[in-house]
Amino acid sequence: MCSLFQYRSRISGLLLDRIDIHIEVPAVRYRDLADRSEADSSASIARRVERSRDIQVERFKGTSLHCNAQMNARHLRKHCGLDAAGNRMLELVTDRLGLSTAPSPRILKVARTIADLEGSEHIREQHLSEATSIGVWTEWRHNIISVQAPMVAMRG
Repeated sequence: MCSLFQYRSRISGLLLDRIDIHIEVPAVRYRDLADRSEADSSASIARRVERSRDIQVERFKGTSLHCNAQMNARHLRKHCGLDAAGNRMLELVTDRLGLSTAPSPRILKVARTIADLEGSEHIREQHLSEATSIGVWTEWRHNIISVQAPMVAMRG
């Protein structure tokens, strides 16, 4: 793990600022590879991604934006409103875990995309939870801050 942090410290902060999601991919156990349970097909996932893209095209029609990652603060307020449970979740991630608020816009953008993948008009608590669980990173004063929780499986 130490070498991983050394490697990351060599990556330019300017480059890291342009990456919204960093996912640590653990080694896969043979038992998991041999598991024959049903999983989403590539075609099913591709359809879900295409629907998500269509939602984003419609959302940003008449603007210079074409995807959630491009949203600024004004767009976040308009398209990423949270209910009380969502606000509590974001507060937990930022305040109670001792993180700066820097990751919040990235978490919201990723949560908005997860909601789009599910066809959900609103960002729900589970979307925020999943957005933080996949590792939304930020470079802050040469320290890499990671928001991590147990990985949430892709849903169909």
